Amino acid sequence: MDIFLQQIINGLVLGSIYALVALGYSMVYGILGLINFAHGEVVMIGAMIALAMLQALASSSMPIAVIILLSLLVAALVCMALGYAMEKVCYRPLRNAPRLAPLITAIGLSIVLQNIAMIAWGRQFVAFPLQIHATQHAIAGASISDLQILIILVATASAVALLLLVHKTRLGRAMRATAQDHRIAGLMGVNVNTIISVAFVLGSALAAAAGIMIAAYYGLAHYSMGALLGLKAFTAAVLGGIGNLGGAVVGGLLLGLIESLGAGYIGALTGGFLGSHYQDIFAFFVLILVLIFRPSGLLGERVAERA
Repeated sequence: MDIFLQQIINGLVLGSIYALVALGYSMVYGILGLINFAHGEVVMIGAMIALAMLQALASSSMPIAVIILLSLLVAALVCMALGYAMEKVCYRPLRNAPRLAPLITAIGLSIVLQNIAMIAWGRQFVAFPLQIHATQHAIAGASISDLQILIILVATASAVALLLLVHKTRLGRAMRATAQDHRIAGLMGVNVNTIISVAFVLGSALAAAAGIMIAAYYGLAHYSMGALLGLKAFTAAVLGGIGNLGGAVVGGLLLGLIESLGAGYIGALTGGFLGSHYQDIFAFFVLILVLIFRPSGLLGERVAERA
């Protein structure tokens, strides 16, 4: 039972990170009908920028919490600017083009961002520069650290804040109207270009938070870390229902639990043959099953919602 609970805790932490990244996918798809396959690279850029700031501020006399907050703020601002530039320069000119054009552009953009990061930070892994002494808390034989608790709380607060913004504010009403029909929303006074840019900016801010979370959790970052993470978050978005923000959260948490439990229990049953080194198998096996048996996702695809 203690092993099961430990895998649940690990899965919730991992799933919280997937959920933040999946929210960016779902928000952009819900408004624009576009899969931004460069979103994983935005997570990577956020992690790299945050680690660079942490290295620059590590020798200062500021408290660790302040250093991490400043690094997260800078990373979020850089990623928000990157998201805005991506939408305006790369995707806006292709808004009325055949759907294959922006898809190929997104894949090409992800490769460009990977190579820029490789040139800037090198091919080697970048270590998390601060020593975080996280206290372990025992729960029914399992353990959870302060860092894991913080990741779950920050991810939960970010997801709740985004859902409240979309469903309870004037900006959110404009976003839902734009998702329903761009032309009609424009006739009603909504600045469609601004709303689409806001979706990219908000998704990029969440990606920056996810980037520093995963760098702190594993203690490492790499120029190629966003590729697989982005695909898994896309899987989570499809699992929950692409375009459905609540579904993105549910899908992310479920995918994290499936990976953690699969690596733990199926790995044990197969003598380690399908253990933690093969945990990526479970994510994409789930994607195949969802696409075959329920293409709209667990909560249903919600491309548009009445404002």
